[in-house]
Amino acid sequence: MFTVAIIGRPNVGKSTLFNRLAGKKLALVDDRPGVTRDRREGEAKLGDLVFKIVDTAGLEEGDTASLQGRMRAQTEAAIDGADAIFFVFDSRAGLSPTDRFFANLVRRADKPLILIANKAEGRAGAAGALEGFDLGLGEPVPLSAEHGDGFAELYAALREALPEATELPAGLAEDRPRARPGEDEDGTELDVTKPLRIAIIGRPNAGKSTLLNKILGQERLLTGPEPGLTRDTIGIDFAWGNRQIKMFDTAGLRKRARVEQGLEKLAGADALRAAKFAEVVVLLLDATIPFEKQDLTLADLAEREGRALVIGVNKWDLIEAKSAKLVELREEAARLLPQVKGAPVMPVSGATGQGIEQLMEAIFRVHATWNKRISTGRLNRWLEAVIEQTPPPAVAGRRIKIRYMTQLRARPPYFVIFGNQLEALPASYERFLVNGLRQAFDLPGVPIRISKKTSDNPYAGKRSRQR
Repeated sequence: MFTVAIIGRPNVGKSTLFNRLAGKKLALVDDRPGVTRDRREGEAKLGDLVFKIVDTAGLEEGDTASLQGRMRAQTEAAIDGADAIFFVFDSRAGLSPTDRFFANLVRRADKPLILIANKAEGRAGAAGALEGFDLGLGEPVPLSAEHGDGFAELYAALREALPEATELPAGLAEDRPRARPGEDEDGTELDVTKPLRIAIIGRPNAGKSTLLNKILGQERLLTGPEPGLTRDTIGIDFAWGNRQIKMFDTAGLRKRARVEQGLEKLAGADALRAAKFAEVVVLLLDATIPFEKQDLTLADLAEREGRALVIGVNKWDLIEAKSAKLVELREEAARLLPQVKGAPVMPVSGATGQGIEQLMEAIFRVHATWNKRISTGRLNRWLEAVIEQTPPPAVAGRRIKIRYMTQLRARPPYFVIFGNQLEALPASYERFLVNGLRQAFDLPGVPIRISKKTSDNPYAGKRSRQR
């Protein structure tokens, strides 16, 4: 599969084009410039062509160490890894000095290039598209990413730019899988052939992007001291040992009352969506200020969504009394997060790489627990002993009878208990059963679900016969 990078100055419609080719709204789109900061990858479909598409930050001039310079470095990395380039300009606004400056940059890259005159709908856009000839990058392709116009011409231009890569045997494109990035595979058992989906969530400036860069061993994501750098949720595929991973870096999540800008709301919603579709959620805390109220809210979100949870404590290199601090944090986690009791608390440092091996091992371990199945025989031997020692209480004089239990499904472990008068079973006794299951069958760090099914009364609705 070949790769195409979309580049251009801010606000020319690169993310809109990316979403159109990907077939869904993966990248955030807003009227203000500079929304995209990291490079984002997706699977694109154009006619019978299927390829990898990379959305990039808007090209801006700036010092190498500045935010603009670091964003430009991400774009340059995307150019280096691409087989072809879509250089986009705004046909309504016309060419700017920035367009001309960066046209020289992509010309030096010596990659097949297609010049796209976006926003070319209407008379004004069509006229502005002709300005693209001044860049010396070939004939511009007039296109409207928002309205879907001009994609037949883009298809022809791409086939011409990459004749060998786009020369597909008849019928091959139709046989390719239609799956798109972001689709959930929930409801299946553990399958190591599928990428393990991991979402890293946390408050702003917890060091999520820095940690993921260290895991990858490259500066794949934009980092810096500025809080809120990450906006889009970026999914990255890689291998760890013999396991395929898809790990999502997300925007920092603040308290809802503090979120003011519409763009931050979009970024937050994108991050929450990644957590909902993940299999394992890594809640990343700042070791210097752990377990803030927002951290607990995010842990509760992961539990409600039924995701396996690992608590990563980042910036561990800044902690002095490490052993005592780790004991304290694990005690706090057990006290503050009883709904995911036993969730691994793993100290890490995105700056030095300390603890990353152990973090990944904890992720694999909790994922296996999330997929765990327990036989009905084992469950009911345990249940019998529990009920004999601590029977359900009588409620309003009614005797509650639990007959048996079975596991309905995994991901997360979901159990059903059968019996009589179960609608009156107190929530405290349900929690007692959940804690017992967690301890007896080694289910730390995953949500446990229990539902109740009352046995039918064979005499219900029947009138007694008088002789």
